[in-house]
Amino acid sequence: MNYVSTRGEAPVLAFDDVLLAGLARDGGLYVPEDWPRFTPEDLQAMRGLSYAELAARVMAPFAAPAVSEDDLGAIVADAYGGFDHPDVAPVIQLGGNEWLLELFHGPTLAFKDYAMQVLGRLFDLVLGRRGQRVTIVGATSGDTGSAAIEACRDREAVEIFILHPHGRVSEVQRRQMTTVTSANVHNIAIEGTFDDCQDLVKAMFNDQAFRDRLNLSAVNSINWARIVAQVVYYVRAALAVGAPEREVAFAVPTGNFGNVFAGYVAKQAGLPIRRLAVGSNRNDILTRFLVTKRMEIGEVVPTLSPSMDIQVSSNFERLLFEVLDRDGAAVARTMQAFRSDGVFELETAAWQRIRSLFDGERLDDTQTKNIIQDIYRAWGMLVDPHTAIGIAAGRLRRVGLDVPMVALATAHAAKFPDAVADATGVTPSLPPRLADLLDREERFEVLPADLSAVRDHVAARVAARGAAA
Repeated sequence: MNYVSTRGEAPVLAFDDVLLAGLARDGGLYVPEDWPRFTPEDLQAMRGLSYAELAARVMAPFAAPAVSEDDLGAIVADAYGGFDHPDVAPVIQLGGNEWLLELFHGPTLAFKDYAMQVLGRLFDLVLGRRGQRVTIVGATSGDTGSAAIEACRDREAVEIFILHPHGRVSEVQRRQMTTVTSANVHNIAIEGTFDDCQDLVKAMFNDQAFRDRLNLSAVNSINWARIVAQVVYYVRAALAVGAPEREVAFAVPTGNFGNVFAGYVAKQAGLPIRRLAVGSNRNDILTRFLVTKRMEIGEVVPTLSPSMDIQVSSNFERLLFEVLDRDGAAVARTMQAFRSDGVFELETAAWQRIRSLFDGERLDDTQTKNIIQDIYRAWGMLVDPHTAIGIAAGRLRRVGLDVPMVALATAHAAKFPDAVADATGVTPSLPPRLADLLDREERFEVLPADLSAVRDHVAARVAARGAAA
């Protein structure tokens, strides 16, 4: 399997090179040159596999020949062995044909663990083969950072720097990052929004001299390996509710578009997905686009669902590449205009191709709390604000009661205890292994949203650690 950039100017790479590259050198994102395809018979044969066995089977065609299915099998068995549910990603029924896919049973209680735990071990495998080191830089709106740190802490060939928006993540999210004492972990609180953090990371990657000197790599969902690992739980859930003999729909709380794009990849690979419902909070750039054809940047507004407080959804570029017939030059022109003008509008035909699969729904904080309360009253279940938005989007954007609707539960309720307690009167508890989290000492730096300041800080820390490539 080879990979091409969405902007058409970067070299074609194999999976292991894409893993280490993260962002393409032309500023684009990597996607498969051709989509692998699972037949209905292939999917039927996946029933009964353990989650780790399924992961190796699903990821194998994307990783071959750079990483063998045997190597993948060992990696995913280790990655998921410590998750706190025997099914790893259980699917539970809420009522009727409504289902919930629980993706918070990993070490940091969020869906990002399902890819990050694999990613960290893939880095070990590939870097060990090559005798190389990397400096990982990533941006987080809340959950990516802690999952990446947990996956990369204490790894000998990795230095990891995570940027988060200062004061704009929950206390639990922040402390899951800043209380890690491993010497190779570096937290930076940026005085700005997640979009500022993301722009800084992309700017560091686009500085070719800096990128090469520090051997930069990425853990954000700009890294293709993140996306392919997330495809697995779509397959798992679809098989659980009747695929491939019947179609299935998914509802996904979405900010950076990576999680829901993994659903698109699953469909391209043969999973019979009828609808992908995008759930947004007040930062509703994606929902507005699905209504108007216009992708237009607005002000980032703090909400109860901070992981979705985003106005620039990086992974949307991958979908744009598909609906523009894989025309890298057209994608580059569109994205350049978007960054300079803050807006682009798709032609109707391309927009309709997106709308044939994707729908969207927006909830404000009051509506989000109402859903949290409704779920608690009906089922005695505590859900976090992001999951609540996903459930609501699924209910409001059903394609028919005969099509199972699976909402993705993307985080444990205890990551957002204030919002959940305000809605239900019940404060969710952290698991015992995290019970003392709020008492642990924190370690992070506060920096302005300034490229020179952040770049110099990263370079200095790497030099001090003697960890440059």
